[in-house]
Amino acid sequence: MPKISVCMAVYNGEKYILEQIESILGQLSVDDELIVSDDGSTDLTLEKIRTCGDARIRIIANELDKGYSGNFENAIRHATGEVIFLSDQDDVWLADRVQKMLAALERCDMVVCNAQFTDHVLTPLDTTLFSLRGGGQGFWKNLLKSRYLGACMAFKRSILRKALPFPGNRKLCPHDLWLTLVAELYYRVELIAEPLILYRRHGANVSSGGSASTNSFLKKMQFRAYCLLKVLGRA
Repeated sequence: MPKISVCMAVYNGEKYILEQIESILGQLSVDDELIVSDDGSTDLTLEKIRTCGDARIRIIANELDKGYSGNFENAIRHATGEVIFLSDQDDVWLADRVQKMLAALERCDMVVCNAQFTDHVLTPLDTTLFSLRGGGQGFWKNLLKSRYLGACMAFKRSILRKALPFPGNRKLCPHDLWLTLVAELYYRVELIAEPLILYRRHGANVSSGGSASTNSFLKKMQFRAYCLLKVLGRA
């Protein structure tokens, strides 16, 4: 089995962090790792993580730009596994997520699972990621409208040869859109229609995944032009 690195970005996530970590560690082997990159939390997030007492957890400080995209890149740069999973701080992984995504990675370089949206106590809502965004594959389709979430991704380490470093303007090209475009243009991507995570929406989420964009048409075009130039530059 390949070594797995779960890369989690945290910031003031004390309320849900232990539930998420528990759902992850039960699916990892003794040789895998959970890298927690902290963006300067001022609550009890880190103290709660340390109570787990699990040697597979490695806490590091974010050394890159503040914000979730820089925080995720920081975690990824410290990963040592052959397979990398991304994780938010407030979701819950369903019990067979790792097994099913590893099986898919035998055929591709990145796999993206569906996600069941829930409220703050994990009551399922009427929305999944793919029902909201369409779940369509393809570079141009995802450049036009991003259909994947970082929290639903797992990928082989080989993708990092083109993905790192992430583009400098993280507001114009957030981490999950960047990884989507790199994988769709240069590698093989597979989707799993089954929801494999509970994607918790609680009003204080660090990322806005699942929310409708409020950007103007001009801003959206700026996004796309910037991302297109950056990803073509990795050829």
